[in-house]
Amino acid sequence: MDSNIRKRTIVRREIDSQHLNETRSYKVYLPPGYNPEQGYPVLYTQDGEQFLNFGRIATIANERILNGELFPFIITAVTVSHDNRTQEYGTGQPRNEMYKNFFIHELVPAVEREYSTGERTLAGDSLGGTVSLDLAINRPDLFQKVLSLSGAFYGPTMKNVRLHNRLDYLHIYMLVGTRETAVEFGARTSDFLSINRDMKQLLEEKGANVVYTEQDGGHDWGFWQSQLPEALNHFYGVK
Repeated sequence: MDSNIRKRTIVRREIDSQHLNETRSYKVYLPPGYNPEQGYPVLYTQDGEQFLNFGRIATIANERILNGELFPFIITAVTVSHDNRTQEYGTGQPRNEMYKNFFIHELVPAVEREYSTGERTLAGDSLGGTVSLDLAINRPDLFQKVLSLSGAFYGPTMKNVRLHNRLDYLHIYMLVGTRETAVEFGARTSDFLSINRDMKQLLEEKGANVVYTEQDGGHDWGFWQSQLPEALNHFYGVK
């Protein structure tokens, strides 16, 4: 691999969050040749360290931007609270509103004050896909695009979608593995394939623009990493 591809620009930042009552860190990947006089689309990822380390998203982005396959974009990788992940990411869970308020009122303004930004896309795996969709349907003025990797779309999330008459503004790329039919998730075993098929149908009924793909894979980063290049091409590909 060319040495320029390895030389990624990733900076670490922290927010003393009033909404979370703690300090939450995040990392920002800047594309090659970043110019503060130019606006860049931003991909906000939940489970940020996992997207960087297991998904290799910055390496994939860097290589493909340098090769002219992707337009330059910024990645904001938000650190997850492992102790509170379900409570923060799960629809209606005890810390869910706190997390969404942190995201909307603290994280996004901090990133956009420091960097030259444009269109926003939200990305997440499993429950990260859940909170990303919730943010988009609750705040369409801020978020219209979502990348969901095997979203954990349980009953409360489906109910939240049903509360909205039309979601014509929403553009969502949904990926799920055909081997995700019996995933051990906390104390339950979940059929993520059926869950995602049901959510696809519901979102389409609401008028959302859904790009849906099923591929051979399980509920893990090996599968998601293999599919990230195509997902990034969907949003940022040079046509």
